[in-house]
Amino acid sequence: MKIRNAIGQKRVGHTGTLDPQAEGLLVICIGSATKIVQYLSNFDKSYEAEIYLGQSSTTFDSEGLITSDSPKAAPDFSAEEFSEILDEFRGSISQKVPAYSAVRVDGKRLYELARAGKEVERPERLVTITELEVVSYDKPRLAIRVSCSKGTYIRTLADDIGKKLECGAYLSALKRTVVNGLLLENALTIDEVEKLHQSGELKARLLSFRDMLNFRCIFVSDIFKEKVISGANLTSSDISGTDGSFSTGDRVLLKDQEGNALAIGRAEVDSLEILKSTDSKIFTYSRVLN
Repeated sequence: MKIRNAIGQKRVGHTGTLDPQAEGLLVICIGSATKIVQYLSNFDKSYEAEIYLGQSSTTFDSEGLITSDSPKAAPDFSAEEFSEILDEFRGSISQKVPAYSAVRVDGKRLYELARAGKEVERPERLVTITELEVVSYDKPRLAIRVSCSKGTYIRTLADDIGKKLECGAYLSALKRTVVNGLLLENALTIDEVEKLHQSGELKARLLSFRDMLNFRCIFVSDIFKEKVISGANLTSSDISGTDGSFSTGDRVLLKDQEGNALAIGRAEVDSLEILKSTDSKIFTYSRVLN
C-alpha cells in the first residue's frame, strides 16, 4: 500500500511476505510486471538470522515468549561445534508449519485457531536448506546465515534447534538478504522509491520483469510472434530453436528472435524432440506477457 501511494500505481504485488519483526529484501512487481508474481514466488532466498538460546516461544519469535523462573542455560559450544550440530538441518528436511502462521487448516488460519486456544494438527512441508552457516556465537545469541527454498520457516528452524539442544530457542532477529540473485544492498527503501518517483528517476532504477524470468526457452519465428497474443497453437515449424534442456511438463518461456519473452507455459514435449515433433500440442500457455 505504501508503494501504491508513493508512485500512484494501483497494480502492485509482492513475491513473498516477511514476518512483521523481520526486515530486508522484498521484491515488488509494479504495473504489467504483476503478471509474473506467481512465477517469482518460488525463488530461493537467503537470510541472516539471530537465534536466542535458553528460552522458548509459542510464536517461535520474541512476540510469544514463554517466561520461566528458571530458564535453561544456553550451551557452552564453540562456533565450530555448533556447525557440526546443525548438520541435520542441512539439505532436504521436513518442517512443521508454525501454529502462528497464515496457513489455512479446515478453512481457518492457523494463527486464528492458536489465538482461540484450539490445537490442530499442523501440516508438514518438505523444504531444502542449501546453506546453513554459523557466523558467530556470543552466548546466548547464535548468528547464522541461511539459504533455503520457498516455504522455509526460519522461525521453525530456530525452534527446532532449541529442541535439539534441549534448552529452547526463538528467532530474535531476521534479515532477508538475497532473492534469486537480487541483493539487499542494491534495493531501495520506500522513502527512496518515493523520492526517485517525484524526480522522474525511478524508471531507470527498475528491473525489466522479463529479465527476471530465467526459465528455459523456445524461440519462435517472427510470423508466429504476432500470433502469441491470441494463444495460437505452437508447432515445430514455428520454432527456430531452444535455449537449455527441458523435459515434458517443465515451465518454459516463448521468446522472439531478439530474446524478448512473449509467454510463459508448459512444455508438452522435451527439448530433444521438440523440433521434430509432430504432436498436435507441444506447448500449453499459462500467461501471455506482451
